[in-house]
Amino acid sequence: MGSRITRELRFAAGIAAVLLITLVFKEIAVVNATTVGFGYLITVLLIAASWGLSEAVVASVSATVCFNYFFLPPVGAWTIADLENWVALFAFLVSSLIASQLSDRAKRRTIEAKTRQVEMERLYALSRAIMLMDSNQPVGGQIAKELARICEIPSVAIYDRTSESVYFGGTVEFFQVQGKLKETAVTASQSKDEQTGILFAPISLGGQSIGSVAIQGGELSDTALHALLNLIAISLENARSREIVTRAQAAQQSEEFKSALLDGLAHEFKTPLTSIKAAATALLASNVSDAGQRNELLTIVDQEAGRLSRLVTEATHLARIEAGKIQLNRRSHSVDTLVENVLGQMESRGDGRPVQVSIAPDLPSVVIDFELMQLALRQLLDNAVKYSPRESPIRITARLTGERLVIGVHNAGLPLSGAEQLRIFDKFYRGANVRHQVAGTGMGLTIAREILLAHGGDIRLDSSTERGTEFVVTLPVQNEVLQ
Repeated sequence: MGSRITRELRFAAGIAAVLLITLVFKEIAVVNATTVGFGYLITVLLIAASWGLSEAVVASVSATVCFNYFFLPPVGAWTIADLENWVALFAFLVSSLIASQLSDRAKRRTIEAKTRQVEMERLYALSRAIMLMDSNQPVGGQIAKELARICEIPSVAIYDRTSESVYFGGTVEFFQVQGKLKETAVTASQSKDEQTGILFAPISLGGQSIGSVAIQGGELSDTALHALLNLIAISLENARSREIVTRAQAAQQSEEFKSALLDGLAHEFKTPLTSIKAAATALLASNVSDAGQRNELLTIVDQEAGRLSRLVTEATHLARIEAGKIQLNRRSHSVDTLVENVLGQMESRGDGRPVQVSIAPDLPSVVIDFELMQLALRQLLDNAVKYSPRESPIRITARLTGERLVIGVHNAGLPLSGAEQLRIFDKFYRGANVRHQVAGTGMGLTIAREILLAHGGDIRLDSSTERGTEFVVTLPVQNEVLQ
C-alpha cells in the first residue's frame, strides 16, 4: 500500500515538473518551440533516471499535450494547423519515450552492476572467512554464522546430510525448517515458501546432493545463489576430507606409538627376565655349591622380580593416565623418605654412578600419593641415567620456595637443542640422536608431568647447557587435614 502511494506521488510530481517547465517557458522566458521541446526532453530524462520508465512515460505524454496546446500553432487549441508541427510533435513524443526507455534501462543496469559488485564482495569476504575458520569447530555452524553476518541475512540454516546435523546462523533460529531442509537435500530441488519467504536450495557437489540451505530475508540473485551453494559445498567437502586425513594420520601415529611403546616395554622386561633366567638356570644346574654365591643368585632373582613388578605397576599407571583416570591416594609423607625410597629402587639401574643429595633441613611434609610420586621421580632419575655419561654424577636437591616444595634433578648430559626443549614433554617424543641408541618409550616425562599436574604441581626443564640438564618439580605444601 505504501509503495502504491509513493508511486502515485511520483506520477503527480512528474506532471507537476512538466507544468512548471511550461509555466517558466510560457510566462517568463521567450523561447521558440525547439528550445521548449529540448527542455521537456531533459525533464523526462531526469524523471526516467530518478524514478523509472512508468513515471517517465506519464511525464512524456503530459509534456506532449502541453507542447501542443501552449507552443505549437494555433496556440491555445488542441489542433495543429501545419503538417510540419505534427511531425515535430510526433518526433518529440517518440524521442521522449525512447530516451525514457534507454535511461531506465541504463539505470537498471547500473543497479544490477552495483548489486553484482556487492554480491561479489560478500562472496569474497565469505570465502576469506571460511579459510580462517577454526578447524576444531563444526564448519557448517561457522559458515551459517558468517553467511548471516557478511550477507546481512536475518536467518540461515545449513543441513549437512553426511553428519545429519543442522546449523543455524543469524538473529533468529527457525527450527521448523529442519524437515523441509532434509526433504530438499533428498529431492535436490529448489523451492520457496511464499508465506514465510524462506528459500530452500540443495547443496550439491559432483552431481550428488550433500545437504541443503534455508535463507530467510536475504535477497540474492540466481548467479550469487549458485556461487554461494558451490562455495558451501566445497567448504563442507574440504572439511570432511581434512577430517578423514586427520583420522588416518591419528590412526597411523597411534600404531607407531603402540609399536614404540611395545618395543620399549619389551626391552625393559627383557633385561630383568634375562637376569632371572640366568640365575635360576645356575641354581637348577646344582653347580653352585658356595652358600654365598647361592645367596647372591637368589638376591638377583629377588631384585629383578621386584623390578618386573614395578614395571607392571608402571604400565598399569600408564594405562590409567592415558585414560585420564588418575586416582590419588594422598597421605602426608616427608621429602627425605620419598627421595630415599626412590634411590633405593634405582640402585640397580644406576650403573654405580655417584648420586649427590642435598635436601634442605626442616622441610615440611607433603600430602601426596606416595606410589605415584615415586613413579614420577623415578622417571626423572631414569631419564638422567640414560642420557648422561656413565661416570658422571646425578644431583638431587630439595628446598622450599614460598609455599611450594621444589625438587631438582640434574645430570651431566649433552645440552638439548631449542626444538628438543619445546617437545621434551610431548608424548612418545625421543630425540633424533638417541632414539636408536637408548632404550625407552618416550613416555617417562609425560607420565611425570601428568602425575605432578594431578597433585596441583608441575614439572619443567629448568636449564640445558654445557654444564648439564636439570628438571625441576614443584609441589604445593598442604597443611590441611586430609578427609
